[in-house]
Amino acid sequence: MATRKKRKPLVIATLLMGLGTACEKAPPPPPGPVEVYVTPVTQKDVPVYLELVGQTSGYQDVEIRARVEGFLENVSFKEGSFVKKGDLLYSIDRKPLEATLAEAKADQQTAEADLSKANNDVNRYTPLVAKQAVSREELDNAVARQASAKARVDAAKATVESATIQLGYTRAVAPIDGLVGTTQVKTGNLVGRGENTLLTTISQIDPILFKVGVTEADYLKVMRRSTARGGAASGSAEGIQLTLADGTLYSHTGKVRAVERAVDPTTGTLGIELEFPNPNNLLRPGQYGKARVLLENKPNALLVPQRAVMELQNLYSVALVDGGGKVEFRNVKVGPRVDTLWVIEEGLKPGEQVIVEGLQRVKAGDTVTAKPAPPAGQAGPAREGK
Repeated sequence: MATRKKRKPLVIATLLMGLGTACEKAPPPPPGPVEVYVTPVTQKDVPVYLELVGQTSGYQDVEIRARVEGFLENVSFKEGSFVKKGDLLYSIDRKPLEATLAEAKADQQTAEADLSKANNDVNRYTPLVAKQAVSREELDNAVARQASAKARVDAAKATVESATIQLGYTRAVAPIDGLVGTTQVKTGNLVGRGENTLLTTISQIDPILFKVGVTEADYLKVMRRSTARGGAASGSAEGIQLTLADGTLYSHTGKVRAVERAVDPTTGTLGIELEFPNPNNLLRPGQYGKARVLLENKPNALLVPQRAVMELQNLYSVALVDGGGKVEFRNVKVGPRVDTLWVIEEGLKPGEQVIVEGLQRVKAGDTVTAKPAPPAGQAGPAREGK
């Protein structure tokens, strides 16, 4: 009886273990192939541009300054308007300078009277010396007084001319046709004391300049392209394009106006001035934009989406899927960007399938399910740089 009692718990435990084993879930099936999206390597001709960020400035920027001291009597222009050459801009109190001019003219008249008397003395003494009616010394003194009187007349004339010029500076007129800025001084201000006070600035904005700085490498690209074209300026056939701050393309093309003499040693860049027509005065000094200079037309360029290219320590690679669904990673040499695409110089062939989505979930040798990715945007002009 004792033996049977001991066996009952053992039988119950055995049954419970069997029930637990029967209740365990079956192992899940192995995961299927990873799903990725691919796109074929396309081939087409693309223009390659060099994009240069810069800022507009007036073709001429002329500062209007007070050249005489005085109180400002009148501001004769509307700020931010267009003025013509010779238009009156500012009037400075003339009275002190008019008095100075009147005094200078009086001094000139006195000097001319002294010269007249000296001339008469010389004319009278000359024949008397021949008759020995007066001494030679008296004639010499009269000649000396005549020379001194002539010098005083010349000095007085110069003083009158200077006073006349200074009086003219009380009227500040526009030296060029252009856009006048805001006034820096108001009516009643004292200007010109100790310095030539800045009053305003006038800018000639048609044409307008666009100033950029290019690296030595980019400058060499442009010059080599120019040499290949027989010396013509880069982009001269189509003109240099300008993209404005809102992303729109400016309606007029430009040209190179001037290149700086030397590379700036602190920045390593070379300054270039581009000239653009501005007949509608749309562009104003100080606006930012991007100039595009055509470097070349790249024939039969291979293109892939930029998101398909992986970069690690200046090494670029893409993941491809072959006809059997196998993944292969391949190093490539990239060229310029073309909107959302990238030109591939080496490493790919037309029609090969590159992965654009799902790169993080695959490794070399994996078998994947490839689906076509949505079509990328149309390729636009290429931009030099990576």
